[in-house]
Amino acid sequence: MTDLTQTLFDILGPKGCLTAAGDIAPFITEFRHRKTGTALAVALPGSAAETAATVRAVTDAGLPVFPQGGNTGLCYGSVPSRGVVVGMRRMRRIRQIDVESGLMTVDAGITLAEVHAAAETVGMQFPLHLGSEGTAQIGGLIATNAGGTGVLRYGAMRDLIAGVEMVLADGRILSDLDGLKKNNTGYNLTQLVAGSEGSLGLVTGAVLRLSPRMQSRAHAWLACDTAEKAIDVGTRVRRAFGNQVEALELLDRAQASYVVRHVRGTRMPLTALPAWSLLIELASPRSDDALTAQLESVLAAAMADDLIPDAVIAQNENQAKEIWHFRHSVTEANKINGVGIVMDTCVRTSAIPAFVRDADAVVAAKFPQAERAITAHMADGNVHLIVMFPHAVWSALPDKDAMELEVERAIHDVAVAHGGTFSAEHGIGRKLTSEMDRLIDPVRLELMQRIKTAFDPRNLINPGVLLPAARP
Repeated sequence: MTDLTQTLFDILGPKGCLTAAGDIAPFITEFRHRKTGTALAVALPGSAAETAATVRAVTDAGLPVFPQGGNTGLCYGSVPSRGVVVGMRRMRRIRQIDVESGLMTVDAGITLAEVHAAAETVGMQFPLHLGSEGTAQIGGLIATNAGGTGVLRYGAMRDLIAGVEMVLADGRILSDLDGLKKNNTGYNLTQLVAGSEGSLGLVTGAVLRLSPRMQSRAHAWLACDTAEKAIDVGTRVRRAFGNQVEALELLDRAQASYVVRHVRGTRMPLTALPAWSLLIELASPRSDDALTAQLESVLAAAMADDLIPDAVIAQNENQAKEIWHFRHSVTEANKINGVGIVMDTCVRTSAIPAFVRDADAVVAAKFPQAERAITAHMADGNVHLIVMFPHAVWSALPDKDAMELEVERAIHDVAVAHGGTFSAEHGIGRKLTSEMDRLIDPVRLELMQRIKTAFDPRNLINPGVLLPAARP
């Protein structure tokens, strides 16, 4: 046992400091098992004070700290290269629910599903939804500025937080948990932390913004022949219902087919797989809003205009759950189907069809052994274009990392050419730092690096994520 691990045992106790290889293994490998790192130990503090003492001990020893939430990220942001992993899974308290202010204060290690359940008990909701909500932790969701299916109405994670508590590189605690709607006393550090990917400090607590629980809903699954027609229908729905639109999700035939083939308990509500599927959710806090009848009227007009060849509107809660269970099963289905290089591109909604056409041409020309699939948060332009390789083809590749980078660069160039970005909600992690160097304004990068240095002058907090290595 080293002096540092003994110190961590003294701070955290035997259950809070893991050093055996078998105990560490789940914390150093990302959940798809594509990347594995190394760590001297895994620290599991039970409070902000224990986190601060842990960080101070590790950084005083000159070693890096690797924050980790639920380890559900897609960009290798929590895979360590050495040093100590600090996980938050023991920090799962709900500190306060303030219904009058619409706020919930929680520990960083609480899962999204636990937050949902707690909000339900007071007749409220926390409106972030994604496929990994049973595992994803609030601290990690803040660090990555997670998106999900409700961004259209509620915004991304940075829009859903009213304050954070975090441990800095020197072990001090920055507490910004007042949760005030108005506080004009300088820089908004909470917003700076959101999306920082653990590079500025370790989130240990947060104030979350709650919303009224929805009392009436409508759900539909539409078939569309083209992406243009799906966007046309989505525009009509947004004009008709305004901020009652909770989600507009777009799947292509390939993506839907993976779920049908590989995920038990899912059901395609239409009689045949369409070229494009548009999933709609409407919601209102008023129980007497006849959303289903109103949606039927809007969709009937769209069908009369030849925009929708087939549609199913959920008639009960079970049918609605089936629609969204299908949508949230895409990650599981893709993992079984093959090895997917998943893009997190974003363009304006109006640019989606042209972006997809150009990207398809690139995939067909450069990667004929792969298939293209698409899952898109259509209304905010976030297109997850997946270049899917069969397992056998991927296994035979001599340099998998080089292929992954080649695919990413090819599609990212298309997104940028259409005025878009290569990272919308998954973050940069360790996966896309070279793309930051290649595609981001150097002035912006310089300012980001200055911020990083101000918070972490020795580069010991999650080094290697988000920012490219400094040029000589």
